[in-house]
Order: sequence, then C-alpha cells, then structure tokens
Amino acid sequence: MTARNPDYVLVHGAWHGGWCWRHVAERLRAARHRVFTPTCTGLGERTHLLSADLTLDTFIDDIGNVLLFEELTDVILVGHSFGGIVISGVADRMPERIRQLVFLDALIVQPGQVPFDIFPPDAVAERKRLAQQSSGGLSLPAPPAGSFGIQDPDDREWVDRRLTPHPLSLYDSPLNIAAPVGNGLPCTYIACTEPPYPVLHDIWNRVREQDHWTWVELATGHDAMISAPEELTRLLLLRAGAGR
Repeated sequence: MTARNPDYVLVHGAWHGGWCWRHVAERLRAARHRVFTPTCTGLGERTHLLSADLTLDTFIDDIGNVLLFEELTDVILVGHSFGGIVISGVADRMPERIRQLVFLDALIVQPGQVPFDIFPPDAVAERKRLAQQSSGGLSLPAPPAGSFGIQDPDDREWVDRRLTPHPLSLYDSPLNIAAPVGNGLPCTYIACTEPPYPVLHDIWNRVREQDHWTWVELATGHDAMISAPEELTRLLLLRAGAGR
C-alpha cells in the first residue's frame, strides 16, 4: 500500500492572513499534497474579530483546531515570522500529529516569554506608541509591504491591499508551553537573507547553535512565500521526504 503524502498546514505571520500562502499552496497541491492555510482570529478575513482579549493561546487554538477537526496526523507545520511562535505552541500540545516543524524566517520565544521580550526596548516603545496613536492601543498598524523585502511593485500592491492591523495584546502574551521549543520534533529553520529582517538577528544566532535543527538559507526577502514561491515550495517539498 502506497503511503499518503504528508499534509501541509501553513501559518502566516503578523498583519497577514491565510491569503499570503496562495502561490505556495497552489504548487504544493500540484505536487499532490493537501494544504491548509488558516487565518488566525482578528486578521485577514477575520479582522472583524479583532479584540483586546486575544492571546497567543487564541492563535494556538486556531491552528490546533485545524489539525483536530480535519483529523490530520502527518503534518508538516510551517510558521512564518510571528507564526513561528504559534507553531511552537501547537507542537507542545499535539506533537503526535506533526511530522516536521518548519520555521520560516520566524520569531522564536522560550517557554513563559512574551514576544516583546525578544525586541529591543526602543522597538517595544515605538510599537506601543504606534498602536496607541492608530487604535488607542488595540492593534499595531501594518507596515508597508516593502518592509518585508518584497521588491516587485505588483506584489507590493497586492500585499498592501490585504495587510490588516495585528492585535497588540499578543506581543504581551506569554507562550504557555511545557517542553522546549520544538518539543523534540524534527525542526527546520529557513532564513531569508536578501535582505535580512532586522529583528531576527539574535534568533538566527541561537538557532545556528542548535545541533538538532536543520538550518537553510533562502536568498529572498522576509515574505518568501510571495517573493520566491517556487524556491520556497521546493524547500518545503524536500521536508516531506525528511521523515520523522
């Protein structure tokens, strides 16, 4: 009996939604994989659910429930940027459903940390100022698409039309996990190097020190799923053959 191809669950980052994976999802499906691109609460087409009560646990539930209700048991779970924190939480709760974790130019925080813990104090103060100025502290306004390393003007316009404010509360929400990040699962980190996303410098250094993680570099900007979908899809398909 031929083994079924693993499924992909692709988790977006801050300000984005499931829409950002369109070009990669099309290619993965053409390679005969099932692909799920959920949008977390309060973002994208779910922006009407934006609330000061949202936490990291909300986003982790969003993604974990996809695995549960779609009855997925052999998943390559990909988290882009802020989504790296989310997949860390999902891996802690249901490692038995996951074949591989892929952190795509992703933020990584340790158990009990909040995302703001890994930002410089001046960056935290500036983000809080912007949130207060734009929404009374509810959300962080979306930066221009060019800040994600997207060079093509048409791609920039497409992304700018879809970015939505990100709930500020998540940056002060702790990552409630019991095991170390990755929870013993095979982990790959894909670093987008041209240009590098400034806030990830220290995270890259720490990841490269992890002997049991696979380190891969992709010569594109932070939003690789938009600026380099063909190359990113190739890397993700390679992970399908990596096994547990």
